[in-house]
Amino acid sequence: MSTRPFPRSQKILAGASVLMLLLAIGCGRSEPAKIATEGSPADSDLETQDYPSANVLNEPGMDAAGMAAPDEGTGAGQGGDKYDKITENAFQRVTDHPLSTFSIDVDTASYSKVRQFLLDHHRLPRPDSVRIEELVNYFDYQYEAPGKKADDPFATQVTLAKCPWNPEHYLARFAIKGREISNSKRPESNLVLLVDASGSMNAPNKLPLLQRGLRLLLGELGSKDRVAIVAYAGAAGLVLDSTPADQADTILNALSRLKAGGSTNGGEGLELAYKVAREHFAEEGTNRVILCSDGDFNVGRTGTDQMLDLVETESASGIELTVLGFGMGNFNDSMMEQISGRGNGNYAFIDTINEARKVLVQQLSGTLVTIAKDVKIQVEFNPQEVAAYRLIGYENRMLNSEDFNDDKKDAGEIGAGHTVTALYEIIPAGADTIADLPDAGPLKYQQPSEATSDAKSGELLTLKLRYKLPDSDESTLQEIAVSNQTSEFAACDTDFQFAAAVASFGMLLRNSPHAGEWTLSTVQEVAESALGEDPWGLRKEFIELVQTAQTLQ
Repeated sequence: MSTRPFPRSQKILAGASVLMLLLAIGCGRSEPAKIATEGSPADSDLETQDYPSANVLNEPGMDAAGMAAPDEGTGAGQGGDKYDKITENAFQRVTDHPLSTFSIDVDTASYSKVRQFLLDHHRLPRPDSVRIEELVNYFDYQYEAPGKKADDPFATQVTLAKCPWNPEHYLARFAIKGREISNSKRPESNLVLLVDASGSMNAPNKLPLLQRGLRLLLGELGSKDRVAIVAYAGAAGLVLDSTPADQADTILNALSRLKAGGSTNGGEGLELAYKVAREHFAEEGTNRVILCSDGDFNVGRTGTDQMLDLVETESASGIELTVLGFGMGNFNDSMMEQISGRGNGNYAFIDTINEARKVLVQQLSGTLVTIAKDVKIQVEFNPQEVAAYRLIGYENRMLNSEDFNDDKKDAGEIGAGHTVTALYEIIPAGADTIADLPDAGPLKYQQPSEATSDAKSGELLTLKLRYKLPDSDESTLQEIAVSNQTSEFAACDTDFQFAAAVASFGMLLRNSPHAGEWTLSTVQEVAESALGEDPWGLRKEFIELVQTAQTLQ
């Protein structure tokens, strides 16, 4: 049995309290949600709904939670859950593509979705729901933080080892650790909770779970923070104007009155939330809209492009966007991921109250406080040492080479205390496997130029990072030269080994042709030997996911 910070028996259905059920609303309502606005308090009469028992198993069309199995859906604009198609990164010959450029990512939503597929619905996740970088970055790693006197807001280390699933190759890990800020020392926060109260949120793992999660957040805020609540269904309304967070009873009362029903005008809700945030803008603090939704926008602004334009404009004015996703069946992952990226924020998926506690309590400073924005990575590989390389994951974060030096190009953000991991599989020069890669053939008008002295120095690659401080429009450059010195995988630290196991798990779930020699059994064996410090039991829970996947396969 796995160990968790809180028993999984507290799952939303099996452990739902009477209060949760009272906060839910009966199915089949067609009228818009009752939304409190200034001068007109919300109706306090709460309706109840009988939900299926958590013990209902194996009934036709039902999952382990006794709920309808999720729709398949095929992408944005289609029915069911919506995911962007992922075309896995291929190996690139260094002679043709010496530079690899991408935006960092601290989102973790994909891991929670995979967990929900496996543990709640007892089915393998759809391949396009598996974003490997989000699986790897879900976990905390004991990376070295920047020193107190360091100019950069984060520290970067590179580790090189023999690739465990293909011994002829190398595996390079780029490890980033952001400067930590305790909750007591973080700047004041001007928060607007944007709550989806539409009919699609009428399920125990949606609006009631959302309300419980936001209660946890409020428990971490203080007098220096302010909270407003905007809700939307067929229309948007101001439930609670910006209120000091130490007036908890007032905020919780407004939150508890929300009910689900009606259509979903998310665009109008975003516009109102940003308006409220601007009216109470904290010049020296954090200004953030926290969107809580299943992303099922069906009236008003419904297109992803329209949402992207809105959040990009607002983020440029200093109001960031965090997205918390809920539910399965009509969940628009495609939109949620994109708007969080353009909104200079992060994207998490809340499938349990424990996940809400992880994002909104344990990692509060990282969720609320941005320490570096528009963080981009560019790697130049030495053709004398490297024949080809492949970035594992980050497919929808790839950038053109020229984007690296363009300060107008948007990229990812790093929050206080965040860790970021990127993995490259490298084919060293002279390896037999290079013959398996496509070759463009000889060129007619040019030949490879002569190697420079740096190319003959034994350096494997040069890692460059660009970032902006939160209040700056000009980027700063970090640069690290990495020599060709590899370790045996077994000699690497447990964080390296565990991250490799998670990446391999993602490749196997995606049926990747690059998965190499490893199987799910190998992943489990390596993860079990690399648990390291696991105070919240998250790594042990990962092993449970691997075991479940083996059973389902």
